[in-house]
Amino acid sequence: MTKRGTTDSARWQELTESVREMGQYTTRAEAERVTRIVLSALGGHVTGDERVALVQALPREAGRVIASQIPATHPLTAREFVESIATRIEGATPATARWDVSSVLSTLAETIGTTLTTRILAQLPPGYALLFGRAELATTANSSAAL
Repeated sequence: MTKRGTTDSARWQELTESVREMGQYTTRAEAERVTRIVLSALGGHVTGDERVALVQALPREAGRVIASQIPATHPLTAREFVESIATRIEGATPATARWDVSSVLSTLAETIGTTLTTRILAQLPPGYALLFGRAELATTANSSAAL
């Protein structure tokens, strides 16, 4: 990858275009704005090796957005996460924010693959799997053994 800057730029465009298609946004600029907001919020909730792997798996611009966040001291539930996104997007409601979050996180899951998505979901409170476009049961199989 000698042309990493070009490749990263193209990968960022692919990511935001995928979000645009998934979320049915009218412009890539709108999809890019929503992507930055959601990744910024997610960046505070993914820590350790998973955070490093996530940053490495994404285009440089997306990785920067995630890596620039200070880790959250209190993990938000999925509902609180969506509500926090609603406060960051002008005119958003919890329903539209859920759409935005799901559009970005479902695209993110496709981009980073099943293994890393599963590792990230294991770090987050219950309820996030649906936001990543997965059935909750897929992430709780290991925790049900502990019950």
